[in-house]
Amino acid sequence: MTDALNTAPLRTDWTMDEIRAIYYKPVLELIVEASQVHKQFQATGEVQVCTLLSVKTGGCPEDCAYCPQAARYHTEVKAHKLLSNEVVLDAARKAKEGGSTRFCMGAAWREVRDNRDFDRVLEMVEGVNEMGLEVCCTLGMVNEYQAERLKQAGLYAYNHNLDTSEENYSNIITTRTYGDRLGTIENVRKAGISVCSGGIIGLGETDDDRIAMLHVLSNLPQHPESVPVNALVPVEGTPLAEQPRVSVWEMVRMIATARILMPKTMVRLSAGRQEMPVSEQALCFLAGANSIFSGDKLLTTPNPGFADDKAMFELLGLNPRKSFKAETSCGGTVDVSAEAALAAE
Repeated sequence: MTDALNTAPLRTDWTMDEIRAIYYKPVLELIVEASQVHKQFQATGEVQVCTLLSVKTGGCPEDCAYCPQAARYHTEVKAHKLLSNEVVLDAARKAKEGGSTRFCMGAAWREVRDNRDFDRVLEMVEGVNEMGLEVCCTLGMVNEYQAERLKQAGLYAYNHNLDTSEENYSNIITTRTYGDRLGTIENVRKAGISVCSGGIIGLGETDDDRIAMLHVLSNLPQHPESVPVNALVPVEGTPLAEQPRVSVWEMVRMIATARILMPKTMVRLSAGRQEMPVSEQALCFLAGANSIFSGDKLLTTPNPGFADDKAMFELLGLNPRKSFKAETSCGGTVDVSAEAALAAE
C-alpha cells in the first residue's frame, strides 16, 4: 500500500450520486471492489464476535414499527425489569467463554434517566470491562452528562442506530425525531466513546432510503467505528409483521457499499443471520462484513449460537478479532486498551 493511502484522510463528503453509482454497480463487480478495499484497510479473515443481552425487556413507550418490545404492540415478548448484576455478569462470562470479545447490553428505554437503574447499569459496565471485554450499551437517548458517566465507568462503545433514511423515518417511528438520534450520536462522540450506528433494511423502504442512510453515516464528522447492517426479522403483532424477507443480494449491496464508503469501520452482519445459510453469510464476509453477533438471541429474536458460529468460522477459515484492537490505516493493528496490554502479559 502506498504512503499516500496510509495517510489519506477518510472521505466525509460523499454525494448521493456517488453513493448511488457504487450501490448500483453489477453485484459481482461491487463485491470485488469492496473486498479489495477491505483487504487494504482491514485484517482479512478476521471477524469480531459480539454478544447482545437484553438487560431490561419490553414496556417501551416508543412506537418503532419493527420492535416487539413496544408496549403498544401485542407480541409474545414478556416484559421484565432490569436484570440483576449477577445475572448480567454471568452472561458476560459465558459469552467470553463462547468466544465473544464484545458484550453489548440493551435496555428497552426511550432515554436514559438519572436514577437507580442507570447507576446499576454503570456497575454492570464496570464489571464487564474488568473481564477484558469491550463493553457496549444501547439504552436509548443519552445526554452529554450521561455519556460522560458511561465513559468513566469503562464503556467502550454505544449503539444508537439511525434505522433508515430521514425521509422514511416518520413512517417507522413517530415518538422521537431523526435529529434526536443524531444528537445522541454527537453526545457519545463528545464523551470519547466509540460509536456504533447503522440501520435496518426490509422496512418497506426504497433503495434511495438505504443510500440516504449510508450518506448520513459516511458523512458524519467521524465515521462510526461500527455499522450494523440488520435485515428485518418480522415479529407477529408489530406493524411490519408481514414484510417479506430481505434477500442476500440486498444485504450484500448494503454491506459492500458501507465497506467502500467507510473503509476502517467494522461492518456488522447483524439481525437476520438465523435465516441465512453459511453460503449467504460467506458472501457477506466477502463483501466486507467483519463483525457478527453470536449467541442464541438478539434481544428478543433468534440468532445463531456459539457452536454454529464456531463451525462456520472453521469452515470459512475465519479468526475471531481480539478485544480492544484498532485497525491502523496501513492494515496493521494497535492495542488501545491498558487492560488488554496487561492481559497479554
